[in-house]
Amino acid sequence: MPLATRFEDLEIWKIAREIVNNIHNDFSEIKDYSFKNQIYSEGFSIMNNISEGFGRESKQEFHRFLDFAKGSCCEVKNMYYIAEDLKYLDAETSHKRREKCELEKNSIAKFMKYLKIKPVATSQQHSNTVTQQHKQVKNE
Repeated sequence: MPLATRFEDLEIWKIAREIVNNIHNDFSEIKDYSFKNQIYSEGFSIMNNISEGFGRESKQEFHRFLDFAKGSCCEVKNMYYIAEDLKYLDAETSHKRREKCELEKNSIAKFMKYLKIKPVATSQQHSNTVTQQHKQVKNE
């Protein structure tokens, strides 16, 4: 597997992209713009924080942005409870979406744990670390 030199190669980013697409498919037609703006914003935040953190120079900064992404996963998961309660979405779909959010949160947490136990790296070492963790998350 080549080095992860692009955030697009990260499994956690790919899952975040699925979540954003699910949000759009589930809520593009609803008229509750407050709800819609909030869930879109948090879904975008997951993807954006992963990509922005990847572009940072240190693992500590990357870790911080991953923590933001993880928090956004929890908020999206909560918004799916609200969507179900407000009858914007059926229970089965809402449950599946919450499971996807939980998977993403746990995948990010594993990645964060891995980054935290490794010594500080240069930019090239950072790419190598990301590649190794990507392999571990994908295999688990």
